[in-house]
Amino acid sequence: MGQGVLLRYKQYLPVTSQTPLISMGEGDTPLVRSRHLEAELGCAELYFKLEGCNPTGSFKDRGMVVAVAKAMEEGHSTILCASTGNTSASAAAYGAYTGIHTVVLVPKGNVAEGKLVQAIAYGARIITVQGNFDHTLSLAREMAQRFPLSLVNSVNPHRLEGQKTAAFEIADSLGEAPDYLFIPVGNAGNITAYWMGFQEYYTEGKTKRLPRMMGFQAEGAAPIVAGHLVESPVTVASAIQIGNPASWKSAERARDESGGVIDSVSDEEILDAYRMLAQREGIFCEAASAASIAGLRKQVKHGGLDLSGKVSVCIITGSGLKDPALAHEHMGSPLQESEANIDSLSRLLGLPASRSGSARV
Repeated sequence: MGQGVLLRYKQYLPVTSQTPLISMGEGDTPLVRSRHLEAELGCAELYFKLEGCNPTGSFKDRGMVVAVAKAMEEGHSTILCASTGNTSASAAAYGAYTGIHTVVLVPKGNVAEGKLVQAIAYGARIITVQGNFDHTLSLAREMAQRFPLSLVNSVNPHRLEGQKTAAFEIADSLGEAPDYLFIPVGNAGNITAYWMGFQEYYTEGKTKRLPRMMGFQAEGAAPIVAGHLVESPVTVASAIQIGNPASWKSAERARDESGGVIDSVSDEEILDAYRMLAQREGIFCEAASAASIAGLRKQVKHGGLDLSGKVSVCIITGSGLKDPALAHEHMGSPLQESEANIDSLSRLLGLPASRSGSARV
């Protein structure tokens, strides 16, 4: 059984003798080496960090377990979050696990059904807000200031403390930090957290280098790239459909201090990477996760990035099962129907008739 991030990395976390070391098995997610894209893009080594293997299917669980444990330590009976989906699922799950009431504010019409149904299943109190995510988060922050509610969005520093443990795991698995880290950017807490983690390991002498942080926003929701707020962000990648990132400045510091970039990718590039990753690498991710792959491909093919001799990691932030409707719409593999006999099946598959009945597809 996995230890969970609170126990495994407690020396790097805000854990006291009063912090309950709760765990639902978060962390210790697979680091899978590419079988196809690595060679196509000329990478020496390319890996995918599968954060969709966390308990609720996204990276959010790493930070949520720390935020909820600290809320328990501080005596809170209710946690609150604003969410485009993944945060609500994670908060609701850990709330149910610990017996803490969970209130979730979601922007009306901007949450994937697969994510919202998780919060419903875990028994959270869910309220839709007539506005986008930025309006919803602003409302949640004000509520937490006025009432005894523990806000567990990434503006809560305990969230980022937990999320940085993924950087530790990557370095532990590889024996060194990668040369490049490619990651989606929405509210910008994750790129901030990874940079925190890599810096801590480097400072302690556990690694001898720091990666360049390569962050990617969706083109229709790219305030950091544009340099100004986006009032009405629009993208197929709902998890990063954010026009005013809470961790904007710290994400820019991560970019600048690491010598990396924060760029944008189009919805078309995201969907192409989404399909490719599933059909060429066997990894089914949510659309926002594919922004890291889309960004990698864009930087190599159009930005002249040379990854020969370099170790690169792409962060796959969430499972594709979060939004199954998107797969039905964009994977391009309609169901076919056959009569219940060999001849009908073989015709559909373009196979020659076989008397012995033995044929290979």
